[in-house]
Amino acid sequence: MKKLLFLLACWPMSVSAADLPGIPEFIDEMVAKHQFSRSELVTLFDGAQHRPSIIEAITKPATKKPWPEYRAIFVNPQRLKACVAFQQQYRTELQRAEDKFGVPQEIIVALIGVETLFGKNMGSYRVLDALTTLAFDYPRRAPFFRAELENYLLLLREQQLDWREVKGSYAGAIGYPQFMPSSYRKYAVDFNGNRRVDLRNEVEDAIGSVANYLREYGWQPNEPVAIPARVRGEVPLNMLENKTTQTLVAWAKQDVRSEEAVAFNRSARLVRFALGSEEQFWLGFNNFDVITRYNTSDYYAMAVFQLSEALRAETGRR
Repeated sequence: MKKLLFLLACWPMSVSAADLPGIPEFIDEMVAKHQFSRSELVTLFDGAQHRPSIIEAITKPATKKPWPEYRAIFVNPQRLKACVAFQQQYRTELQRAEDKFGVPQEIIVALIGVETLFGKNMGSYRVLDALTTLAFDYPRRAPFFRAELENYLLLLREQQLDWREVKGSYAGAIGYPQFMPSSYRKYAVDFNGNRRVDLRNEVEDAIGSVANYLREYGWQPNEPVAIPARVRGEVPLNMLENKTTQTLVAWAKQDVRSEEAVAFNRSARLVRFALGSEEQFWLGFNNFDVITRYNTSDYYAMAVFQLSEALRAETGRR
């Protein structure tokens, strides 16, 4: 029995990914489309590892937890304290990002705080292993991860990175802000002026890149993110599920009213959060949906928003 337990403990958690169905065809595509060296790609994928633990992790995201449990992970005194310290340390860069991109620095800080706790949790998986595993052994989202793998190979070439050293999340997200490779290539910026973009090691680049990302997805300066709502009568379930957006005037006609003073011509959608046996409703505006372009979960967007509001209250910045 002891011998069996020892053998199980030593059983490899990953195996070579080179023989996964689809990789030879993918190599053909990268050679034809982007003029990669075939021999270099064959060597690269010979070194890639198929990691079953990645499949397990992606099927059990934190967003499947009940809202109170999820919120407690990110909106708590410890993370708020870290947000305050980060904001103080990088106040010049954050103010510059806010001025240039129009995104409040509290949102930038909260997003990086939620993503990686300011670099403490950037992920321990080799990005090549993560993306290869998901691109060729996760059919439900294989096209998405195949495209991200393509972008990752281009990113490696463009920045002359060593694939053996680049680590990230189980989904292949990279650096302080956890950008996927396609976002890295499209939205990351050199914010410290050293003529390179490095989201793994340069905090200034992460700050500017997060702000640029949100602006490019339509962040509206000086506009609300979300406000509590009071719902009387029947909840319009179809409008919740379809994420229907309409003016506050239209919502008021359905007995959905904002609990804060906001112009009635603004448009928003109704968002619901379960609190045990009770429900809490919010009106989410354009900027709320912009945050969901970073992560599609309403839980995620609300956690970022509420952490940013806690930071604003803690520092007294208006």
